[in-house]
Amino acid sequence: MDRNFKITPPFFEIGPKAFLYGKKALELAKFADEVSLKYRVQIIFTPQYVDIYQISRACSNLLVFAQHMDSLPVGRGVGSVLPEAIKEAGAKGVLLNHVEKKLPMPEIKKTIARADEVGLASMVCAGDLPEVIEIAGMKPNIVLAESPALIGTGKRSQSDQDAVERINRTVHQIDPAIHVLHGAGIAGEKDVYDIIALGAEATGSTSGIMNAEDPFGMLEQMIKAVREAWDVTPHVKDVQYDRIS
Repeated sequence: MDRNFKITPPFFEIGPKAFLYGKKALELAKFADEVSLKYRVQIIFTPQYVDIYQISRACSNLLVFAQHMDSLPVGRGVGSVLPEAIKEAGAKGVLLNHVEKKLPMPEIKKTIARADEVGLASMVCAGDLPEVIEIAGMKPNIVLAESPALIGTGKRSQSDQDAVERINRTVHQIDPAIHVLHGAGIAGEKDVYDIIALGAEATGSTSGIMNAEDPFGMLEQMIKAVREAWDVTPHVKDVQYDRIS
């Protein structure tokens, strides 16, 4: 685990995937940077690789993460995503094992180790409780718990909500230093509020923001909901927000 990685809950992940790139991605990132400071909510932003450099230099509060990374060393590897290159471009971390970019478990372990080696934080997706347990044992900085069935749906059942506490407890029994982000099925600010109020340190959204009539307005509503829910949740009071520099 990258021990230099600093994040203070609550936090939120914006995953543009391939919806946005270039100028439009930069515009959303700059707005997210302002909203992060306004509501004292740290935001992880995962742009296209080619946008990492410009976004990381234009934003002082965002945690810019790559959407994926390979475990190879410097040398041969045409078409691969080199950890050192991600770091030098300005990324603070990397997202791994998203349902659209699945990795074998041994490769996840190797890639987390490479992230630690070069000083990148690791946020690793897990689709169910057994996968959460296995991945938490690899000591990433963040476990991103999201059921593939919920991605892009904007719908969460009561059982999905009940899983928040169970997953948190399971991960923190393995390593209390690991943060847990609960994602998928987050369509609007009410979903954000509800999941934070249930005890999540973080959540995130792609479709809810990208498909909104006003993505900027939806983003601000979601970040405001994170702050409002966090401030009334008993176990998270008196947490200091550290500005990213």
